[in-house]
Amino acid sequence: MEFEFTNDRRNELLGRREIEFILSFTGATPSRKEILGKLCALKNLDESVVVLDSLKSTFGKMELKGVVRIYDDAETKQRLEPEHLITRGASKAEGEGEA
Repeated sequence: MEFEFTNDRRNELLGRREIEFILSFTGATPSRKEILGKLCALKNLDESVVVLDSLKSTFGKMELKGVVRIYDDAETKQRLEPEHLITRGASKAEGEGEA
């Protein structure tokens, strides 16, 4: 997996950074958990303040376009982000069980 960061801006009003990226990969499409883990390792971030918003792929290409939001603290993240975005990509032990 290789990241190319296309846009990195600071949103002072909401207390967060908003980063757009293009992810190139080989083989199967990586999971949201794998992408978030790799991104946090690259940028030296704590996963508790990061939300992976959108991932879009194009048919026939081994790349994804995505947006990630990095909050100043976990409290701000909990207050501003919808619950489904916070729990999406969480492991089954953290989120809900299998149906």
